[in-house]
Amino acid sequence: MLTFFLVSGGSLWLFVEFVLSLLEKMQTQEILRILRLPELGDLGQFFRSLSATTLDSGGARRSVIGSGPQLLTHYYDDARTMYQVFRRGLSISGNGPCLGFRKPKQPYQWLSYQEVADRAEFLGSGLLQHNCKACTDQFIGVFAQNRPEWIIVELACYTYSMVVVPLYDTLGPGAIRYIINTADISTVIVDKPQKAVLLLEHVERKETPGLKLIILMDPFEEALKERGQKCGVVIKSMQAVEDCGQENHQAPVPPQPDDLSIVCFTSGTTGNPKGAMLTHGNVVADFSGFLKVTESQWAPTCADVHISYLPLAHMFERMVQSVVYCHGGRVGFFQGDIRLLSDDMKALCPTIFPVVPRLLNRMYDKIFSQANTPLKRWLLEFAAKRKQAEVRSGIIRNDSIWDELFFNKIQASLGGCVRMIVTGAAPASPTVLGFLRAALGCQVYEGYGQTECTAGCTFTTPGDWTSGHVGAPLPCNHIKLVDVEELNYWACKGEGEICVRGPNVFKGYLKDPDRTKEALDSDGWLHTGDIGKWLPAGTLKIIDRKKHIFKLAQGEYVAPEKIENIYIRSQPVAQIYVHGDSLKAFLVGIVVPDPEVMPSWAQKRGIEGTYADLCTNKDLKKAILEDMVRLGKESGLHSFEQVKAIHIHSDMFSVQNGLLTPTLKAKRPELREYFKKQIEELYSISM
Repeated sequence: MLTFFLVSGGSLWLFVEFVLSLLEKMQTQEILRILRLPELGDLGQFFRSLSATTLDSGGARRSVIGSGPQLLTHYYDDARTMYQVFRRGLSISGNGPCLGFRKPKQPYQWLSYQEVADRAEFLGSGLLQHNCKACTDQFIGVFAQNRPEWIIVELACYTYSMVVVPLYDTLGPGAIRYIINTADISTVIVDKPQKAVLLLEHVERKETPGLKLIILMDPFEEALKERGQKCGVVIKSMQAVEDCGQENHQAPVPPQPDDLSIVCFTSGTTGNPKGAMLTHGNVVADFSGFLKVTESQWAPTCADVHISYLPLAHMFERMVQSVVYCHGGRVGFFQGDIRLLSDDMKALCPTIFPVVPRLLNRMYDKIFSQANTPLKRWLLEFAAKRKQAEVRSGIIRNDSIWDELFFNKIQASLGGCVRMIVTGAAPASPTVLGFLRAALGCQVYEGYGQTECTAGCTFTTPGDWTSGHVGAPLPCNHIKLVDVEELNYWACKGEGEICVRGPNVFKGYLKDPDRTKEALDSDGWLHTGDIGKWLPAGTLKIIDRKKHIFKLAQGEYVAPEKIENIYIRSQPVAQIYVHGDSLKAFLVGIVVPDPEVMPSWAQKRGIEGTYADLCTNKDLKKAILEDMVRLGKESGLHSFEQVKAIHIHSDMFSVQNGLLTPTLKAKRPELREYFKKQIEELYSISM
């Protein structure tokens, strides 16, 4: 053992410390045996042997964490609306720092809680002076990247019972036009002049006649103001509106828990986006469930710091921030460039770090890319296994010998102070999650949910640090599985469509009763469209999707059939199967060329051969992929909707080979299984 340490670069004192830690652990185990408690090595199994849920009548499950059968609606009596949440933070922080921002290579600058509260009241009062009303019928559009002004706008709306409607770039111009008209938005607050120009173009084309006021966070030129005047839109700076409100201050008109707080439009993969209506009570119930689950292991305080870089237009980021504000903590915003996130984290030293699986995958890949020799990789994997054994035993720390030898630099790259990581928006790889739980030496929680249940409906149970599932129901909701006959999933076997009911479930889609009826049944159950499976410990595993819509690793929804309908227009393509994996960040495809068209199409590009030869020709495969991508661009596909690699298959999909239904529709589960090997190869080659 000593020789191994010295040869691998370890010092004698590290070896001694290692031996002492083993002795210390043995003593602890002996004490536990005397007390007849589970040994540390068995704690993980001990936690997993306890069911995280209890079964109610009707087959619904609820969390065992909580007080009785009643679902949790709030955690603090003085924080039942988002307005009260911020006021609570203002009170307990002692007017401490609230919102932080930085310029390149500069330290963070901070706005205090009182400054934020004052500016929100001034802005809200200014909006009232510009024909806005202090009621839940008043919708205010916010079209901006994460920054302190975003939160000031949001709080201004809550202070006067207005409703926030986030807009974001990836929706596309058509969707932005649809949202402005559907929500009857007359006022939009934007960060940059370019976004104001985009909105003005809609007005000039008479597509959004109701838009009357655009407020800019950043400076702008007089020409923009004049352009707005020509089409009847007032352009003002946010500072000017705040100044107006300060001169004409109005008393706050706080909302009630049942009042609407936000309409969060989900990016539609087919048709127009859907505006999920969420009340103050919905949001408070959801983050209260999170607080209740984690209270035994983690208590947020005024000292907590959150790094904000995930889009505020999505509920996941907003939920985490709500927890911070409720406890008087600080939120520091990144500079706006994801490539500088590591630099921002080193300057901010956050304690709370929300992530999406795509970022975890990048961290994992970067760590192992630096282990560039077989010996270094073996040592890293060995150290990770030792730390993972500790995690399974319920020990989470960052001061072990393995941290000093291998992981402290990784932890320092995140600022060195992270004590909680929360991942959501898409499934996380069990391998990646297990490794990072060990390497980062902090609590790593995984949740599952969707906008329609505010953000989350299941969450990791503290003590159960296993991977491959999304945890147990939050104390604010019930979950049940219902039969999906067409996919052969049965609730009696512990499988089926995931349905959620509770105070965190939304009120429906704005002005869209048909799609509301599809999502919410008459008993108030939200039908998610995801297929789940109950595991023995009462945790939930996502195993499929009811409809052929799925998320990629970065959290973007993809409708493969829409993409296939575009690619099938490529001349040499007879059949196409587009595949996505929620653990991967891109799409791949299986292409069957048209035997009659492809030879002549290939000949025009200087490629000769029989049909069989052409199906294995790399140059032809590249040409087909380029033609498909061209069609995708012309049809307005986003980059994440384009396939990055294809496999050419020479035999047609048919009813006879089990890949098509009798009505000639693709049997997607069968196609996925049939081409499993080729799909794995496409992902391995394209990584």
